[in-house]
Amino acid sequence: MTLKKRIAILGSTGSIGTQALEVIHAHSDHFEVEVLTAGNNADLLIQQAIACKPNVVVIGNESLYDQVFNALDPHGIKVYSGEEAIASVVEMDTIDLVLTALVGYSGLKPTIRAIESGKNIALANKETLVVAGELITQLAGEKNVNILPVDSEHSAIYQCIVGEFQNPLEKIILTASGGPFRGKLRKDLEKVTKAQALKHPNWDMGAKITIDSASLMNKGLEVIEAKWLFGLSEKQIDVVVHPQSIIHSMVQFEDGAIKAQMGLPDMKLPIQYAMTYPYRFKSDFERFDFMAYPSLTFEPPDTKTFRNLALSFEALRKAGNVPCILNAANEIAVAAFLKDKLGFLEMSDLVEQCMAKIDFIKEPSYEDYVNTNKETRIKALELIK
Repeated sequence: MTLKKRIAILGSTGSIGTQALEVIHAHSDHFEVEVLTAGNNADLLIQQAIACKPNVVVIGNESLYDQVFNALDPHGIKVYSGEEAIASVVEMDTIDLVLTALVGYSGLKPTIRAIESGKNIALANKETLVVAGELITQLAGEKNVNILPVDSEHSAIYQCIVGEFQNPLEKIILTASGGPFRGKLRKDLEKVTKAQALKHPNWDMGAKITIDSASLMNKGLEVIEAKWLFGLSEKQIDVVVHPQSIIHSMVQFEDGAIKAQMGLPDMKLPIQYAMTYPYRFKSDFERFDFMAYPSLTFEPPDTKTFRNLALSFEALRKAGNVPCILNAANEIAVAAFLKDKLGFLEMSDLVEQCMAKIDFIKEPSYEDYVNTNKETRIKALELIK
C-alpha cells in the first residue's frame, strides 16, 4: 500500500487553497491534509478543518484564535494563531509537501522555513520569488528541495520542459489574457472602478491577483518569477497577449521548435500536477474542444498604457532589492485602489515613485529584504496621502 502524501496548505481559504482541497478530496487515496492555515476567514477555515480533519490548523489573526479553538478542539484538531505559528508549522516532520497559497509578501517567511526544513514546495505565491528569488533558489539548491510551480503559466513551462532538461531553452513565452481592459487607451482607464477591474474575462481568482491581472502587474511578477524558476535572463522572457487563455505558455528551444501547454482555464489542473509530479493522475476536469475555439489569437502587450509590465522588466534588469520594492509598492497600491483611495492608472505611478525613492541594495540579505519591504510600504502610504 502506497503511503499518502501529507499536504500543508498555507492559505487554504483563498482561491488556490479551496481548489487544492477539491483536488485532495478527489484523490483521497493518495493525499491527506496535515495542516491548514488562513489569515482572517475563521468560518471557512473551521468548515474545512471539520471536513478534512488535519492534524493542525493555524489562524493568522490572533483575535480569532478562541473562535477557531472552541470549534475544533472537540474534534481533536490542534489550533495555533499568529504569523510566527504559520512560519513554524511548516517545519513539522509529518509534512511531505507545502502548498504556499498565501497572498503577497506574507508567503516569504514560511516558504523559507519550509525549504530550510527540507520540504518540497508547490508554489502558488509568486511574490516569494519576486521579492527574494536569488535567496530562495540558492537555499532550495542547498537543501535539495523541489519548487514546483502552481501558476498556470509557470506550470505550463515546467510541463513543456519535462524530458527536455538536456536541451537549453532559447526563450520562454508567457501568455497573458490582457484582462478586462485589453485594447483600452489611457484615457479610457482614468475613471475605471474596482468593480470593473474585478471582472476578469477568463479566470476566477482572489481580489488582489485579479486587480494585478487587470493592470498587467501579475504578468510582470510572473516575468520575474520565471527568471528564478528556470534560470533565465531578461532577454529570454517574452510576453504575448492571448485573449482566449487556452495556451498557458510556451517554450522555444535552440533549434527553433516551440512547445506549448494548452487547456481550458482551470487552476485545478496545475494544482494537481504540482501535487502528483512526476505523475499525471486521472481527473474529471472539463476537456478542451478545438471546435469550441476555432481561432486562437495573439497580440503584443501595450506597455505604454499598462506600465506595470514595463516597470517589472525594469526591476528585473536592475535586480538587487528593486523587485522587492516593486512588489511592496504594488501591494499598497492595490489595497488603496480597492479602498477607492487611488485611481487605476495611479497604481503604476506609485510603484514607479517608490522604485525611484527607496535606496538600492545590489546584494541584499534576508534582513535587507525585510527592511526594504517595510520602508517601501511606509513610503507608499506617505505618497498616497
